[in-house]
Amino acid sequence: MSSKILSAAVVGLDAELIEVEADTSSGPLGAFSIVGLPDMAVSESRERVRSAIKNSGLKFPKVKVTVNLAPADLRKQGPSYDLPIAVSILKATKRISPIGSLSDYLFIGELALDGQLRPVNGVLSISLMAQAKGIKTIFVPTANAQEAKLVNSLEVIAVNNLTDLVNHLEGNKRLTAVPASEFNFANVKILFDMAHIKGQEHVKRAMEITAAGAHNMLMSGPPGSGKTLIARTLPSILPNLTLEEAIELTKIYSVAGELPPNTALMTSRPFRSPHHTASGVALVGGGTWPRPGEISLAHRGVLFLDEFAEFPRQVLENLRQPLEDGVIHISRAASNLSFPAKFILIAATNPCPCGFAGDSEKNCICSPLQIINYKKKISGPILDRIDLHLEVPRVKFEKLTSTSGSETSLEIKARVEQARSIQQNRFANLPFITNSEMSSETVKQFCQLDNTSVNLMRQAVDQMHLSARAYFRILKIARTIADLANEEKILTQHIAEALQYRPKME
Repeated sequence: MSSKILSAAVVGLDAELIEVEADTSSGPLGAFSIVGLPDMAVSESRERVRSAIKNSGLKFPKVKVTVNLAPADLRKQGPSYDLPIAVSILKATKRISPIGSLSDYLFIGELALDGQLRPVNGVLSISLMAQAKGIKTIFVPTANAQEAKLVNSLEVIAVNNLTDLVNHLEGNKRLTAVPASEFNFANVKILFDMAHIKGQEHVKRAMEITAAGAHNMLMSGPPGSGKTLIARTLPSILPNLTLEEAIELTKIYSVAGELPPNTALMTSRPFRSPHHTASGVALVGGGTWPRPGEISLAHRGVLFLDEFAEFPRQVLENLRQPLEDGVIHISRAASNLSFPAKFILIAATNPCPCGFAGDSEKNCICSPLQIINYKKKISGPILDRIDLHLEVPRVKFEKLTSTSGSETSLEIKARVEQARSIQQNRFANLPFITNSEMSSETVKQFCQLDNTSVNLMRQAVDQMHLSARAYFRILKIARTIADLANEEKILTQHIAEALQYRPKME
């Protein structure tokens, strides 16, 4: 006799419906095989399923059992098929007698040897797929239940162990459906406040512009000038996540296995800070089974690259396309996948190998050639894709010991949220939400200049040798500055301030 149980496979950030078929036949006593392009983790589920069934007080069949994971041309990975394989075998061998049909149910979960269920990755993607396919009920490990219930229309049943599931299916002891949860995006804990930064008023202003328009920024300065602390304060002035952004972000973290324990939904914007020894795959994603990298884990948040010039040049060059498009495409022989990568890049670097070139108090020991070679580690095309370039000087003693209060993150955040609200209304019918995401066509539409501003831009392009990309990026920054000032039109002073953040291209 054969049976069919529904499960799912995660491919990229999406899920595909999988049919888990079990069949019994005459053959070697206790033979158990799994077909359908399984990886090693799926093949090893034979031993987990056999032990889980036995230790749950049920009998594993003494006939040949064949399990097929269809479609057979889609590679299967991970232990999430344990539960559907066990249910399919029990149903095929009539070890259980479920009430009603199981055709509208979907099962996922890893089995321990004693029959307990362990959590798996990618549950939110699976729930969204189940909703799209018209599946009514999904059975998941208890630790994944709240994540699955983010899709409110689904009936989510949390399962602790195989015994409880069998009792539920047979009607002996029903499991209750998981209720929906309420999430609060407003009470995000501030770890690093803008008020903690002494001096550096021009950098704080640049951070405000960065947060308001989701622009990229590069800081250069000597060691100890506060670059890292400044970067870590950025999440405190970013707007709260919307529910749509939170769900998109949760999908990424769930698939990558990075969702924090006891967390069903990401409620704060991410701050990712990979070490400068990170590989290209770690940064952009990929692998044999492609997974999101750091730039996707920083989606709708901050990617902080400290010691920017110390990253291998070929690793930094991988940032070109996602900085421009907000998405990373990973091509493999078997498939092509895309991961979202709309992040704010904050980079920090020293001006030279010793770090003190141009410092007012400490002499630089580097030769001119060493300084030139150090700066060449960051290519021109990468620099051209960074909107704001800042010099972060040493903080004077008087500033460090000053007791005068400075603006808190909450005060700056209020202005940022107002500017974001203006952008949201402006781009209501467009597929993006911030000024930095505008295309050249939308820049022409929303960043029109008067004659004085046009003349100023003409002089800047000629004298600073700006590229076409830099020209459009300056207009985007000016648009953000105007939004912060609650101005409908871009004025000359907005262009002038935006030009201060661009380096002269030699």
